[in-house]
Parts: sequence; C-alpha cells; structure tokens
Amino acid sequence: MILYPSIDIRDGRCVRLVEGDFSRETVYDDDPVRVAGRWAAAGAEWIHVVDLDGSLQRRPVSIDIIARIRTAVPASVRLQVGGGIRTLDHLDQVFAIGVDRAVLGSVAIDDPQLVIDAAGRWGERIAVGLDARNGFLAANGWVDQTQVAASDLAVRLGQAGIRTFIFTDIARDGTLAGPNLDALTTMAAAVATGAGDTVIDASQGLIASGGVAGSSDVAAVAATGASGLIIGRALYDGRIDLAEALAIARGLATEGAAR
Repeated sequence: MILYPSIDIRDGRCVRLVEGDFSRETVYDDDPVRVAGRWAAAGAEWIHVVDLDGSLQRRPVSIDIIARIRTAVPASVRLQVGGGIRTLDHLDQVFAIGVDRAVLGSVAIDDPQLVIDAAGRWGERIAVGLDARNGFLAANGWVDQTQVAASDLAVRLGQAGIRTFIFTDIARDGTLAGPNLDALTTMAAAVATGAGDTVIDASQGLIASGGVAGSSDVAAVAATGASGLIIGRALYDGRIDLAEALAIARGLATEGAAR
C-alpha cells in the first residue's frame, strides 16, 4: 500500500473541497510548496497534486507552482499530477517540469483514444482518474455528470494497456466519512479484469481516494485490493499523522511479503 498525501491547488493556495464543491472550500496553507516539503520530510514516497483551476479551465494552470514543488522536494519523492490535462501537448508540459505520473480524467471519458495514445508514448507514467457519483463518472471539475459507469471504463482502458487508476467517490471526498469500501472492492475487481494476466507493478493498480478519516482506513482500503491511498483533509485536520500512516502501510507490505 502506497500512501499519497494530497495537495489541491486553487488560486495559488493549498485547499480542500467537500464533495468536489468549489463553494465549500477550506484554505489550509498559502504555500503549496511549503506543504510539499512537509510531506516529503515525513517520509512520503509520492505526492499527489491536483490543479483545481486547471480542472475548471481545461488546461494546466498551476504549472509554475508544480515546477517549484518539483524543485523543492528530493528527486526520490515522485509527483503524481492531475487537473486540466487534456492533450498530448499538456502532457509534454507537465513531464517537462519533472512530473513522474500524469492523471487523465475528463479526457478519458471524452476521448479514450487519446489516453491510449498517451500510454503508448509514456507507458506507466499515465494514470486515469475515475471520479464517480453512485458509480457513474463526473467530468470537468466534477461539474458535469455522465452516465458512464466507472467500472466499465476501467475494464475497457485496462484492456487497452492502462495500468494505474485513481478512483474517487465524490460523495465521500473531503467528508471524513470513511472510504466507500464496497465501491473500492468493485473497482479493484474491474481493474484486475482489465489487466488480465499482466503483472502490475506495486505502484500501479487501483489508487483509492475520498473519505479517509483515520489511520485504520489504511488497512481497510488495502483489504479491498487497492494498491494505493490518497489522503487529504484528514492530514490537514490532524486526524492522521503521515509518518505513522506510512509506518502502517509499510507494515502491511511486510505482512503481505511474509505470507
């Protein structure tokens, strides 16, 4: 289980939303770069960065801030970035500043072939974000609701070669209500079905997001078959200590290797 502390950027600040609602925003820090340094110092192997302005404007907006994050944290800390990435040129932009993995969200619904083409070019550096309400995907900063089932798209894109999916239950995001374990179990099965007999690296597979409230959620999410967990508000509110959560995640990996 890999933990991904999250940094959501809006208007240059580190914020959190509730259920993806831009009118329900809490500002936690004026400097996302400082926050990234804090997560790196706690031992994070990955940091998950969301360009919220980019999601709304349908293009990378916070690219300069993300570039400063990349410079500020050690090269060993990998960056996973999403929000507004919709074209191959956008991908060139984010990879040029040292981003390790780019998350394609709305474009995976609108233009699945672009996602497949991107994976053909960049391989495992491409992930797909599946943001859902009641199992159906939302797009464009979660403003537009679709009737595309998240599990169906995961299977289809997995069969086309995508190996990393980030599933967010929008109704749980930022609520501290706990992850939707049933939905995660369903999504983990869909991702496994799409991958077939392909061996998936430990940093790939299904990454869960939304609702994390405490350290006990780390083991609960791992039990669904997810390989990673994004943690946001619970870190900022002090409900989870990142160093302790990382120790729990490492313990789960050790237990799994011993079996």
